[in-house]
Amino acid sequence: MLIPKRVKRRKQHRGTLKGAAHKGNTIAYGEYGLVAEEAGWIKSNQIEAARIAMTRFIKRGGKVWIDIFPHKPITRHPAEARMGSGKGAVEFWVAVVKPGRVMFEMAGVPEEIAREAMRLASHKLPVKCKFIKKEAAVAVENTEMGGEA
Repeated sequence: MLIPKRVKRRKQHRGTLKGAAHKGNTIAYGEYGLVAEEAGWIKSNQIEAARIAMTRFIKRGGKVWIDIFPHKPITRHPAEARMGSGKGAVEFWVAVVKPGRVMFEMAGVPEEIAREAMRLASHKLPVKCKFIKKEAAVAVENTEMGGEA
């Protein structure tokens, strides 16, 4: 599972999940991508489960990139602990995902295989997702900028 090697501060505030993704919202490496349609926290074991589902379906052909990393520590108090005594211990790590964030990318396989692999991966994740292609993403950006697609 993914976890930071070392962190500057061991515990963080929870934060908010407002707004859309401003970084990581374009396909950088592959031909196809899996994009989040809603905000949420994705645990490190969910990222790993999605990766395994994709690589098993494409039978280790092609290449898969993971574009999210769990940097945020989530703390929990033990069950039946009394109130007080400070903040709980770090229980797990999450990646903060906002709408429009490209979470996984894939290349080197036909589109229908990539689409099915991404569908299987999306069932492992706690947010709604959609499949995109690189040329479609470039066309959308051009039309938003006012250019021809």
